[in-house]
Amino acid sequence: MSIFSLAFSIFLVMNVAGSIPIFLALLGKYPLRKQRQIIYRELLIALLILICFMYFGNHILRFLGISQSIMGLAGGIILFIIGLGLIFPKKNDITEFKSEEPFIVPLAMPLIAGPGTITTLMIYSEQVKNSLVMLLVLFLAWIPSILILLGAARFKRILGQKGLNAIQRFGGMIICLIAVQMVCHGTIDQVKESFFSNSKKEISSDLSE
Repeated sequence: MSIFSLAFSIFLVMNVAGSIPIFLALLGKYPLRKQRQIIYRELLIALLILICFMYFGNHILRFLGISQSIMGLAGGIILFIIGLGLIFPKKNDITEFKSEEPFIVPLAMPLIAGPGTITTLMIYSEQVKNSLVMLLVLFLAWIPSILILLGAARFKRILGQKGLNAIQRFGGMIICLIAVQMVCHGTIDQVKESFFSNSKKEISSDLSE
């Protein structure tokens, strides 16, 4: 695969276009300048997270004893709670949560630097075996992502408050759908990992006998 095809694949896995309603739902109450600052910060944090996992992902997960399937399950659960809060807002806890400025969760991770993007980067890094090439690939996927989100921030002026409320609930529904998908994939992967590990143990025990 060429550099551009790799970058395009990672860009598709990031699914920035699908994250636009979520960004609008969480950032719609801020002025345009503040939205841009948050988007720059969150995308930069996501980039740093992806670079770390691209170079040290396998070592980090092994050191912590965390599998990629568990990471997907945890990210899905967090997203589902946030999505429900956007669909069914409550004055006490959810409003207080929304009043806080998003930081790392859920915009940088797991929306942009999600389990799918991290896994794809780690797989491509093993195949390419050239850190500089993979760094270029990641930047080629990251630059259009931030441009798309910066352009989407202008929708606040067009939609108005009622439109933003509708986008908020729509974004919450999308978050829940993404969360359920992440939980399903994480559960399937975890079952596969457990099955193969048990099968290997049984085979090794039979051979030892």
